[in-house]
Amino acid sequence: MTAAVLFPGQGSQYAGMADPWEQHAAGRAVLQEASDLTSRDFAGQCRDDELLATTAFAQPALFVCDVAAYRVLEAEGLRTSAVAGHSLGEYAALVAAGTLTFPEALGLVVERGNAMQAASDESPGTMLALVGVGAADGAAIAGEAREDGVLTVANENGPKQVVLAGDVDAIERAATVAADRKVRAVRLNVAGAFHSPLMASALERMRAALTTVSFSDPAFPVIANVTGEAVREGEAFRELLARHVVSPVRWEASMITLDNAGVDTFVEAGPGDVLAKLVKRTVPAGFSVTAGSPDAAAAAAAQASGDRA
Repeated sequence: MTAAVLFPGQGSQYAGMADPWEQHAAGRAVLQEASDLTSRDFAGQCRDDELLATTAFAQPALFVCDVAAYRVLEAEGLRTSAVAGHSLGEYAALVAAGTLTFPEALGLVVERGNAMQAASDESPGTMLALVGVGAADGAAIAGEAREDGVLTVANENGPKQVVLAGDVDAIERAATVAADRKVRAVRLNVAGAFHSPLMASALERMRAALTTVSFSDPAFPVIANVTGEAVREGEAFRELLARHVVSPVRWEASMITLDNAGVDTFVEAGPGDVLAKLVKRTVPAGFSVTAGSPDAAAAAAAQASGDRA
């Protein structure tokens, strides 16, 4: 069987999400390294709802938990053929593939969280999930509601789910347009309009930060959010990660790329089960499983190896 590991991004966080990984040596080592590198107690601070509500902390916290989950999967014998990460999760995917070292990636994620928090403060915005429509219909709703505001498709999550990002007035107009079209619309509890032009100042900060790190070629393909395609040259991510903050997450295309490459097993590594559910909608024949704790990771590794009893 051919397994791809998927890493969730912002929105999957919950209080106590680091606690399970302290129960396994591989996960505990990641949490300790992150705490040493940043002089903060990641496991303890991941129990703080107020901190997790901020982009500046939620992003590094999720990244650390994603990598901890992957290290446990590795220790339990998972053999990985490809990786993809949703938005922030792409940084964990790059660590898993050996393209970035953990310390370098953590430094970038800390800067990314701070830069996106600052961009959100400078240019307030929010996000709206549209359930039951794909990217084309989402773009049509955005086009009708945009007027003189900022409004764009931010996440192409699947054939029946997209997320719009923009300024608050434009998002409210989009919700009205969606209701008129009998499309379910859900406001997301996020701090800004991620993956939209309102993140422009974060792009420049990330471009500067990315000049300070080295990129190695990945050990296996990484599916890039910006293109939805497999990338095998590490240096390509220097520009892709900069564009990442203002470009749509092409998740549906990413899953199709993995399916076309022969991946039949999808393992979500980290908090929650959002990505596993999206797999079922985009690749119905694919087998998806979550690894949100050491026990679940051990089971996922066994299932990815063929034991699905």
